[in-house]
Amino acid sequence: MPTKKKPQVTAAAARRGELLTTAAEVFAEHGYNATTVRRIADHAGMLAGSLYYHFDSKESMLEEILRTFLDELWDGYDTVLASGLGPRETLEALVTESFREIDRHRAAVAIYQKESRQLAAQDRFAFLADSQRRFEKAWLSTLERGVAERVFRADLDVRLTYRFVRDTVWVAASWYRPGGQHSPEEIARQYLSMVLDGIAVRDEQSG
Repeated sequence: MPTKKKPQVTAAAARRGELLTTAAEVFAEHGYNATTVRRIADHAGMLAGSLYYHFDSKESMLEEILRTFLDELWDGYDTVLASGLGPRETLEALVTESFREIDRHRAAVAIYQKESRQLAAQDRFAFLADSQRRFEKAWLSTLERGVAERVFRADLDVRLTYRFVRDTVWVAASWYRPGGQHSPEEIARQYLSMVLDGIAVRDEQSG
């Protein structure tokens, strides 16, 4: 069976990717407003004028960073949502995909967390608000389906639960470092154990 050839990455495309990775780290550390093209260029070890050869502005860089992150996130989410899983399994798969995205795009997630509300007011970044609405719908519908099918508790406040899950998953971008002791899948398993089963030891004798 013939193997599928990987698309070749040109030197220019590879360099562009490196610069976006650097820019994402700078944006995440210093914030969008405080970050200048010169600061990004300094971190990349080049002159600011040379950076304009690849990008016309810091806005262009930030837009590409966030679009790449969200496109990959939704590729994973849409696959999960279309797979016909039960509500608990869907929730588990969405959480796992989220931690995988933090592993792949930690800096972009941190930027999204800090800056999306302010950026979404700009026409150029209106896609952030669109993605947030899709995100909320996906999670709320999964939780509501779980309550309706008696997989989750009948007294569950789905909106409060959604906010808790959302915030506690994505805040991991502030401390997670790729290549650490635990893989994103292992972190997701621990997280899901706490959220879905609780952290207390069950007393089997109490029935």
